[in-house]
Amino acid sequence: MTTLDKPSGVAADRGRAAGADRAVRRDLGVVNALSHGFLLFWGALTVLPLLWMFLSSFKSNAEILADPWGLPGELRFDNWARAWTTAHIGRYFLNSAIVVTGSVALTMLMGATAAYVFARYEFRGRQLAYYLFVGGLMFPVFLALVPLFFVVRNAGLFGTWTGLVLVYAAYSLPFTVFFLTAFFRTLPTSVAEAALVDGCGHFRLFFRVMLPMARPGMISVAIFNFLSHWNQFLLPQVLLQGDDSKWMLAQGLAALSVSQGYAGDYAQLFAGLTIAVLPVLLVYVAFQRQVQSGLTAGQLK
Repeated sequence: MTTLDKPSGVAADRGRAAGADRAVRRDLGVVNALSHGFLLFWGALTVLPLLWMFLSSFKSNAEILADPWGLPGELRFDNWARAWTTAHIGRYFLNSAIVVTGSVALTMLMGATAAYVFARYEFRGRQLAYYLFVGGLMFPVFLALVPLFFVVRNAGLFGTWTGLVLVYAAYSLPFTVFFLTAFFRTLPTSVAEAALVDGCGHFRLFFRVMLPMARPGMISVAIFNFLSHWNQFLLPQVLLQGDDSKWMLAQGLAALSVSQGYAGDYAQLFAGLTIAVLPVLLVYVAFQRQVQSGLTAGQLK
């Protein structure tokens, strides 16, 4: 009886294990379905407004009011031309491109230098200085608008692109230093030691050896800073008052939304919004692989 009961007991155990395995797979399937459904919903919630804005930029005002959800009857590129010239979106676009290029370059140079020092060198007060940098992440920008206004004005930089570039760089440094410090710590020390043994100085070591090795992290942080600076509205609105020839793109779009909202030229407004959004989309689509590799490179090393 005992020997006959053993196979039946083994079969029962296998049946219970198979049942438990099916239950686990069923639960995982439900979780995967819910997660994929949520991602699809979130993707639609993000893409559909952009698609509607893009299609509306080719419609006439009559089409927008009569059939806001329909397709344009024809591609009216004159909406884009009017937004670029009449609404001065082209001038604001160029202003933003100049300021953002300068601010991102300055941020990456200063942030990478500080992060490398914090990650690779031991000196007195290093941790305190690092935490002072990172502590800037806790302060929202609007908290310092009033003192920042007086500091920039007293420095003679109010209403200038130079002042705006410096402010952009200052507010981007905490995140840049925080991210790149962790990234530089993952780089192998043997390469730096070999370069020093071969007679490479600290300056050349940073720019010729360590900085190229940190390229994935540098690209990721540069893209995040570009998106932040390009979409900034509050700082230029406070620091670039008066002369509208120096306005940033966000300021121009705000003025366009007010003026065209009263004038009823919604086609020109949608065209201006599309022109402003396109660089952000193109930059992310072009560099999405670099962003992902930069975010994961530190964990994979």
